[in-house]
Amino acid sequence: MVGIVLASHGDFANGILQSVSMIFGEQQDVKAVTLQPSEGPNDLKAKMEEAIATFENPEEVLFLVDLWSGTPFNQATGLVEGHEKWAIVTGLNLPMLVEAYGARLSMETAHEIAAYIVGAGREGIKVCPESLEPKKEEAAPVQATAGGAIPEGTVIGDGKIKYVLARIDTRLLHGQVATTWTKTTKPNRIIVVSDSVAHDDLRKKMIEQAAPPGVRANVVPIDKMIKVQKDTRFGNTEAMLLFETPQDALRAIKGGVEVKELNLGSMAHSVGKVVANKAIAMDAKDIETIEELKDMGIKFDVRKVPSESGENIDDLLKKAKAELAKA
Repeated sequence: MVGIVLASHGDFANGILQSVSMIFGEQQDVKAVTLQPSEGPNDLKAKMEEAIATFENPEEVLFLVDLWSGTPFNQATGLVEGHEKWAIVTGLNLPMLVEAYGARLSMETAHEIAAYIVGAGREGIKVCPESLEPKKEEAAPVQATAGGAIPEGTVIGDGKIKYVLARIDTRLLHGQVATTWTKTTKPNRIIVVSDSVAHDDLRKKMIEQAAPPGVRANVVPIDKMIKVQKDTRFGNTEAMLLFETPQDALRAIKGGVEVKELNLGSMAHSVGKVVANKAIAMDAKDIETIEELKDMGIKFDVRKVPSESGENIDDLLKKAKAELAKA
């Protein structure tokens, strides 16, 4: 029987598992894994691996995930790599899960079930009264455009790339970024600026696949981003820049990337770092780097999502220094 992993931000996966159990009863080889606010991507990955290890047939695994491009999706994508029989379906809802339970009784592969339940998930979204249902429009014909690379030296627009957001986030492109921040800032391109990710084919592929509809995602080394800043072919580009560390941001800005403000969203805790708030941990090098950026005139917007009130960066630095002094 195909094993099913339900994965979500917060307790949604646990809740929907309880709901479907009221309809179908308890089922074997179905596990819910959740990403809690205090946890990181590696914690979720470990939970997924532990769940799969309990399945009777780990060769056939279907991930039902809450959100395309979120951390649960990204970690599932990493696990699916190298397992050609596994599959992922996002947009998890109760009609989809009910159909998945039923399909397991007659279908023997994760791919079969994945293809089958997508329709049920979509059809399960309805509105009452029916007059509110959106009218279906015929797709406009696609016009062919001339292919080929734009010649170097071509000036497009005013020849200058625009930055709608520059963010420091250990998780880079994940649910909060792909949904709330892209909707708020409306980039037409997301650029992850990282030497380490640019040379990691798996992480690079995961990020490119996690881009929200209508937005292209690229991963470039820091030196390449510095060159892009000077390239006049990017005049119509409205970019969201994502940095994994403040050190990467500092190097890019020193190299000429014209960022005036950094959104500080997440810095994961690791050995040697102290907690400044729920999402941000720092060590002495981080503090030194952020202070250098401030001395250069860079402003900091400290918040995970647009709806939050920003925190004061000086207060966070002060707290981090005090915690490091205690350590």
